[in-house]
Amino acid sequence: MHERERWQLIKAMLKQQPLVRIADVCRATGASEASVRRDFVRLAEMGSATRVRGGLEPMSGSPTEAGDAPALATRSFEISKTLNVAAKRAIARAAVALCSDGDAIIINGGTTTFQMGEFLRERRLKVLTNSYPLAETLIHHSNCRVALPGGEVYREQKLIVSPFEEDAIQHYSASRMFMSAISIGLLGVVEGDPLIARAESKLIKRADRLVVLADSSKFTARGSLVVCPLSRISTVITDAEAPKHALDMLRDAGIEVMIAADAPDEVVAA
Repeated sequence: MHERERWQLIKAMLKQQPLVRIADVCRATGASEASVRRDFVRLAEMGSATRVRGGLEPMSGSPTEAGDAPALATRSFEISKTLNVAAKRAIARAAVALCSDGDAIIINGGTTTFQMGEFLRERRLKVLTNSYPLAETLIHHSNCRVALPGGEVYREQKLIVSPFEEDAIQHYSASRMFMSAISIGLLGVVEGDPLIARAESKLIKRADRLVVLADSSKFTARGSLVVCPLSRISTVITDAEAPKHALDMLRDAGIEVMIAADAPDEVVAA
């Protein structure tokens, strides 16, 4: 993660909690302690936060405006969508190839899953998604039926997230859920924000099979909230740069692994 991306994440965390510790940012970003210390110094010099013993605090008198949703402690959609674009498109194409017209599916909010919209244009599926840019794409440029969960809109991540256990998705049933996340490791799929982790956990319960879309960068440890264990995952679609030890880990867990190539329609089992 680049320096300015970390700064944006730290600012988002400061909007959500009164004290951000170095260890919190290291877990969320995978950055070294030395890098995060430098970030804290720079943000304090810029007047974006106040350094205190044990971490960083928001500047006094700078809360979010009334009515604003609190920020989520993950990088913004606009930044994420510029990263590993070719790999994400190939992975999304491979994911859509698993679908058949008439299927009911769930697609979570993320920049890899967002790429599925381009390849769903000629399909006729029932799609539940908490990504409002994906929903907009499908509504205007596809023949898919689109459902949205209830909840609050988080502009930075372009997500609709409900904090309630009982909401509009409880009666939805899908054959597959297609999911992207900030990280996948031995403990399972990992997120960096509790609201997102909770929302994803609820969506997973509504699907028979879980397909995780993870480019090679997602096998670096980030975040601290396990959304689901490896045993819940049916398939992982990744790219050719995924580390061998990560692929071995997935296969050992009984997960089908697919490698998406850059060229159209080239997908192979790993």
